[in-house]
Amino acid sequence: MTKQELLQQPADAYMNEQQQAFFRELLLTERRELQERIANEFDGLREHEPSSDPADIGSTEEQRQWQLRLLEREKKLLDKSDRALERLARGEYGWCEETGEPIGLRRLLLRPTATLCIEAKERQEKKEKHLRET
Repeated sequence: MTKQELLQQPADAYMNEQQQAFFRELLLTERRELQERIANEFDGLREHEPSSDPADIGSTEEQRQWQLRLLEREKKLLDKSDRALERLARGEYGWCEETGEPIGLRRLLLRPTATLCIEAKERQEKKEKHLRET
């Protein structure tokens, strides 16, 4: 099934077997790509050659810190993908954890690991913003 075919399905087909299979494959593909990027970043960190020039050491350390932050971000996304696959296996994928309403196909296509519908996510972000400001 293509994205276009997915979006053309009727509303009452939401999270039917075809749609679940589509998102399972999408999540598995993204997961494989993440694993490859993580492996490549680790390889890059291992290939680090020490330098005696202080400027090079500083530049290399800055690059290393950037790579570690990227690895941490990728690992978090990998964990989210795993949780989404678990929700799929339990039949909970595509439904808002807060409201129980459908998250929506378009939102899931943009962010397959989404756990909240747009309205619940907006409320969460407003609450977080309010807490940061106080």
